[in-house]
Amino acid sequence: MGQTPARKAVKAAGGQPKKRPGKAQRAAAKQAQAAKKTGGGKPAAKKTAAKKAVPLPRGAVRAAHPGTCPACFKDYDKGTVITKVAEGWGHRACAPRKPSAAELAFARNKARIESGETFRSQKASDWRLGSSPSSSRPTR
Repeated sequence: MGQTPARKAVKAAGGQPKKRPGKAQRAAAKQAQAAKKTGGGKPAAKKTAAKKAVPLPRGAVRAAHPGTCPACFKDYDKGTVITKVAEGWGHRACAPRKPSAAELAFARNKARIESGETFRSQKASDWRLGSSPSSSRPTR
């Protein structure tokens, strides 16, 4: 009986060729893959562990024990997502929101403009009141 090139290579390497699984084994493997795709067949303990694996926002933790929010004086349960508030730990909604870098820059620029400060690229106007730009003072 003739051997295929693949079998010859395996025999030359000194190993046994892999046998194809039987019909019953292939059916069981397909059934296991289908159960894995639909989520069936998993124990309940693994499903609850997956819920806790959800990443929390930066600076937030889950409460180890029930407590009271110092900002709104409402109770929170064990496992509630909390963050640092002024005098302790409390609800994330009660914590003051930090402005972004763009919001801070906007506020600084607005304050400078409202105070009458001019920017380096801007000079005082050379226009004379009631005159056209062509009749303004000569430039220095």
